[in-house]
Amino acid sequence: MSSLQPVRGTHDLLPEDMRRHREVLETGRAVANRFGYDEIATPIFEKTEVFKRTLGDTSDVVTKEMYTFATKGGEEITLRPENTAGVARAFMSNGLSQQLPVKYFYGGPMFRHERPQKGRQRQFHQAGVELLGVEKPQGDVEIIALGVHFLKELGVYKDTVLELNTLGDVESRTAYRDALVEYFSKFKDELSEDSLDRLEKNPLRILDSKNEGDRKLVADAPVFSDYLNDFSKDFFAQVKTGLDDLGIAYEINPRLVRGLDYYCHTAFEFTTTALGAQGTVLAGGRYDGLIKMMGGPATPGVGWASGIERLSMLMTREVSAPKPVVIIPMGEVADKRAPVLADELRYAGYRTELGYSGNLKKRLNRANKQNACVAIIMGDDELTENSATVRDLVSGDQSLVKLDELVAKLSIYR
Repeated sequence: MSSLQPVRGTHDLLPEDMRRHREVLETGRAVANRFGYDEIATPIFEKTEVFKRTLGDTSDVVTKEMYTFATKGGEEITLRPENTAGVARAFMSNGLSQQLPVKYFYGGPMFRHERPQKGRQRQFHQAGVELLGVEKPQGDVEIIALGVHFLKELGVYKDTVLELNTLGDVESRTAYRDALVEYFSKFKDELSEDSLDRLEKNPLRILDSKNEGDRKLVADAPVFSDYLNDFSKDFFAQVKTGLDDLGIAYEINPRLVRGLDYYCHTAFEFTTTALGAQGTVLAGGRYDGLIKMMGGPATPGVGWASGIERLSMLMTREVSAPKPVVIIPMGEVADKRAPVLADELRYAGYRTELGYSGNLKKRLNRANKQNACVAIIMGDDELTENSATVRDLVSGDQSLVKLDELVAKLSIYR
């Protein structure tokens, strides 16, 4: 084995893995297209302030996980740890506020310096959608429904649970924040160091703490639903009614929160236990305050992101490589003619391989190992009649076919 190995927390996508990866991404792209979402691509690195502003100075992503470095010109940039901020920046940079609503799909690599584990790497991939400019609950319902369609088409929806909660509006959130500060302030001597730091700056993030001592305190903390005003209750009721109308099942999780102030109203996650410990495979929510916080016009937004690696692991269906057509030339004349025929077949849309070396038996064996569907055997004698032998590698049937009829003959293998 070579001493040169991939950097810890990264992995190679070899052909079999890449086929599953591409299946997830292309399924997401196709489903999003049916919902009217156009694809967008943003740079894999941004000015660091894009993420510091949006992810918060107290978040683990900013304080521990971002890959940040200085350019030769002294500019501080960061490899994107997520893509919602990049999409929001692109919306602002390109002056798209007059085109609202806008609907975007994206897919690509993200980067976080965290402990590698099953389905989670330091370079990982996400697919996601963002809906900007729709302030009504129908936007939340559409985004969740898109996620359901996506998971169903991958065949993994049955292995997930949709967890749902509301974060209310600014008034409700402020009231809840004050209640959390009052509650956790009684236990300052029991809180972890991270949670003590969050107590004044971002108390909702204490609810996400993985520290066992914190989690015991969280169990008895105030619940968000007790601090919702009427507007927030009505908004959430409309979201639930919309999901009910579509037959989308969900479970209310009152501890499901988003710690940053620009999040509001709907928060949701599709979780699974099929990969071992419970994990999230798709998560999102409403973020009406994001673009204004970044310096743009007040713009409602809602979206989700999904982990491609985790979804490809959860997906049980086989994703097979395309079955090629193999051309086997036997003789000097055939050797010269085979590349010309291969070129014609490739232009016609067939995956085509050339089998040059070995006797006929070895070449056919190699074609079977390539999982080929058919072999075109070209001998010099056959070519004098402008023909080739077409052998079905599954049934073993074969026939002599005129070269100018080959494309039509092979249509059953497309």
